[in-house]
Amino acid sequence: MTIHNGDASRAGQDQWLRLYYFARTAFSAVWVAAAFTVGQQSWTIAAALLAAYPAWDALANLVDASRSGGLGRNRTQAINVAVSVATTLAVVLALAMSMNWVLGVFGVWAILSGLLQLGTAVRRWKSSGAQWAMILSGGQSALAGAFFIVQARMPMPPSITNVAGYAAVGAFYFLVSALWLSVSEWRRNRAAI
Repeated sequence: MTIHNGDASRAGQDQWLRLYYFARTAFSAVWVAAAFTVGQQSWTIAAALLAAYPAWDALANLVDASRSGGLGRNRTQAINVAVSVATTLAVVLALAMSMNWVLGVFGVWAILSGLLQLGTAVRRWKSSGAQWAMILSGGQSALAGAFFIVQARMPMPPSITNVAGYAAVGAFYFLVSALWLSVSEWRRNRAAI
């Protein structure tokens, strides 16, 4: 069977995205587990986890954009890198104020990064598989961000678990995308036999 360059290119991109989505799933799962355990026992660890989450998102988007043609070809991810770096700094500053401020920062970030993730998925729709889950994830992230902003204004102080639930849902969507791409690759390989 002859493999066309376009098919090979898409297969290579889907293979990269599968690995990338599994890595995002693993990081988020470990982060959520840490947030629900040691993050509730130690303010210092919770603070480090809260700052690490948007920093990881910045790094992940930078690596993915670099592997997918560079930041110039992936404007939504380039903007997402900048937004996530700014959010990391804002979280560090907000930690000195209150968890309400931290949750408010996460709310704004969830809206912006969600919409940018949605934009990335729409752009990739024709060239890569499993983007429907990334579109849902981006949209849900934006909605969760609005909810965070409302929660941040409540008198009851939030905790790291508010963010951990959000991260767990994100991990689920990355896992769905990774599994979808794995099944698609398996089907392509079976069809090629």
